[in-house]
Amino acid sequence: MKKQRILPEMKPQNILLGFQHVFAMFGATVLVPLITGLNISTTLFAAGVGTLLFHFITKGKVPAFLGSSFVFLGGFEVVAPKLLGPDGQAMANTEMLPYACGGVVAAGLLYILMSALIKAFGIRKIMKFFPPIVTGPIIVSIGLILAPTAITNASTNWPLAIIALAIIVICNIWGKGMVKIIPILLSVVVSYIVALVTGAVDFTSVAAADMFGSPVIPANFAKFDISAIITIMPIALAAMMEHIGDIAAISATTGENYIEDPGLHRTLLGDGLATSFAGFIGGPANTTYGENTGVLALTKVFDPAIVRLAAVIAIILSCVPKFDAIVNSIPAAIIGGVSLILYGMISAVGIRNIVENQIDFTQSRNLIIAAVILVSALGFNSIGGITFTVAGTTITLTALAIAAILGIALNTILPGNDYEFGKTAE
Repeated sequence: MKKQRILPEMKPQNILLGFQHVFAMFGATVLVPLITGLNISTTLFAAGVGTLLFHFITKGKVPAFLGSSFVFLGGFEVVAPKLLGPDGQAMANTEMLPYACGGVVAAGLLYILMSALIKAFGIRKIMKFFPPIVTGPIIVSIGLILAPTAITNASTNWPLAIIALAIIVICNIWGKGMVKIIPILLSVVVSYIVALVTGAVDFTSVAAADMFGSPVIPANFAKFDISAIITIMPIALAAMMEHIGDIAAISATTGENYIEDPGLHRTLLGDGLATSFAGFIGGPANTTYGENTGVLALTKVFDPAIVRLAAVIAIILSCVPKFDAIVNSIPAAIIGGVSLILYGMISAVGIRNIVENQIDFTQSRNLIIAAVILVSALGFNSIGGITFTVAGTTITLTALAIAAILGIALNTILPGNDYEFGKTAE
């Protein structure tokens, strides 16, 4: 058996390949803390360390990069919604963000539990409780719930938002090579330049930031609250479905079956530990990145050591506060323009999940499950979920949590649950 190298040989082409993976993940990974108010340096540090941890758990076999997960944005919006600052600009909810991170830690533990169950009982028995008819509508709901936030941010400066949106569309439709791989990064950079020219950027925080420092801010370390945990933890169910799809995509790209070797239980364990670690130090949940799978397909270089080099580069960038301050100076309108696409893509991923698994909506059970999930997710979100008290503890169930519970329950109770993981309808 060939011994796995921790890092590739430091040849110029390998270093460039490592930076290419960083560029691919960067735009989306940094966008999550921009939207939620989390620290960007901490997020990059968590992504780098989480990727290395994932590679350790999976025996260094899977060329996957772990970056910030968009699936959990709905949970952050409920637990730690941004506040309106004295200047009228949105500002981070520093009081509640640690509790949202505590929910992320708990979500990572759910990954670990799922990994253990798959190892003990086999993947097909466990996944029967989480078929695409449940996870698909939940993912669709996440994007729809987030949509108003994108519009709110974009409305602060519609010309900037439209420029950011247009660049993503142009890069995706007509772009070639790396341009097609990093449309989000290009969108942010170009629209940021426009913002600079038009005087829409405040450089005060950039000038005050140190050049080098620590990536972790102790004040953002996770805190735990039962309501926040119940709000965010169920979102892991949808994130795990995304994980399975990503691992399948990487397997198809490289020609290796990573679901069998090193095994889905190992990839879930690695993702879960990375997510819990990220939440504990004040970062967003991690997930395997499809953007980096695109880089694999483009370059045909499948060496996991290259991805590990990218993780080291991300850790180095996390120790430059000046870089963090520059990213934080990006106007909200640019984030809104980018989010218009990203939030829609979240819902589109849910629809794709349903279509690819050939869910039959002529069956009443499937219609009922999807209908209840969608209506309860959007309906309960409009009233802020449900709050109740148990043994003196106030618990809030978010719309997503309610939708997930109802969907799983209906799928279990209603007759006709013949879903088998890895087998599509004829």
